[in-house]
Amino acid sequence: MVANMTEDQLLVLVIKYVKESKRHSLQKLLEELHPYDFAQLYKGLPEKHHHKFLTLLTPDQLADLIQELDYDVQIEILHKLGIERSSKVMNLMDNDDLADLLNELSADKIQEFLDVMKKEDSQKIRSLMSYPADTAGGLMTNQFVWINANQTVRQAVNKLKEYAGFSENIYYLYVINEEKNLVGVVSYRDLLIADADDFIEDIMFNRTVSVNVEADQEEVAQIIERYDFIAVPVVDDQNILLGIITVDDAIDIVIREANEDIEKLSASGKDIDFNTKATTASFRRLPWLILLLFIGLISGSIISGFEETLDQVVALIFFMPMIAGMTGNTGTQSLAVVVRGLVTSDVDKKTVTKLVFRELRVGVIIGITCGLLILAVATLWIGSYTLGLVVGFSLLITLVVGTLAGTIIPLLLYRFGVDPAVASGPLITTINDIFSLMIYFGIATAFLTQLQHL
Repeated sequence: MVANMTEDQLLVLVIKYVKESKRHSLQKLLEELHPYDFAQLYKGLPEKHHHKFLTLLTPDQLADLIQELDYDVQIEILHKLGIERSSKVMNLMDNDDLADLLNELSADKIQEFLDVMKKEDSQKIRSLMSYPADTAGGLMTNQFVWINANQTVRQAVNKLKEYAGFSENIYYLYVINEEKNLVGVVSYRDLLIADADDFIEDIMFNRTVSVNVEADQEEVAQIIERYDFIAVPVVDDQNILLGIITVDDAIDIVIREANEDIEKLSASGKDIDFNTKATTASFRRLPWLILLLFIGLISGSIISGFEETLDQVVALIFFMPMIAGMTGNTGTQSLAVVVRGLVTSDVDKKTVTKLVFRELRVGVIIGITCGLLILAVATLWIGSYTLGLVVGFSLLITLVVGTLAGTIIPLLLYRFGVDPAVASGPLITTINDIFSLMIYFGIATAFLTQLQHL
């Protein structure tokens, strides 16, 4: 029934069930939906139906719903459910998701919720909450299945069946020794093709790839991408297995990091989305823009310094926006390439040298191409080969400089431990404006005698 219904039809049916208090019908309908679609239905419900809708759900359904919503909506639901029912729901949530949710609450509220949870679960949550959010420890879940090397395949499969509902991931079984050190890994496929009486130590992979509990989230995402893992184990300095990070968490990391880099590249400030208030968005953008405003005044002083040149060759003004704009554009392109490369590639001296010379060649090729085009345009349009030569040669030099600036500045920031994304597009553009105007008017002044007849 659900498969053939549109979202609007589903929403109408859900509202009908809520109004008529048809608990069983609503629960049966929601069982056929993916948790994400379930959450979208909740967000589409009129506000007046939210509370009654929540009262008609099972704790399992509430746990699925909460894990698919944004933090502010999650907290809103917990308040509507009350402490007692919320604790039952939280006991069913994935520990890592619950830890993230509780981190958004005040210390008193966190304590209030943890006090009514099962003691074992609350201890696990406290452990996860002790790690910074952007580290492997803050991202991992401690709901996973482990086995000993001296167990048989039959014993491992039986344990896997027993804990299938507990574990967030059953694609890998992690092998530990008596000290809980990670010593190997067995995939579900390995168990299927092995004989039931084979020992785990005979079929496991001894070389395991893991991440330290204090590793940055970007490193975690790189490991999962590099090895095509569905999950990666998290260990401490003594190689004790503490948890796992699954690929869905890695995808969240990539999206979050990409959003942060876009915010920095555009100098728009952090945490600005469609729902951000105009005043909040303005104040988050203003610091960068005010800084760039004062840097931009340097461009004006450069132009005033070449006032005599402009007075004698007014035609130079026509090409000034094009020179500055093209230089900023090519610098921003190089900046985007470098920032993306620093996230996805291992950076060493050889890689950096290769990148800089590659971008130098790119700048030269782009500069020659655009320079020749503008040389032809200026010569034919203005009727002056000398002016075309000045504009074309200026564009060639500024594009090379702009490309190198967009490459070298983020690399230098990275070298000194500063996030290269802070070398934002507007900053690179403003700096390149200054370079381009100095080069343009400097070359024009050198050819002033030949240009004075224009």
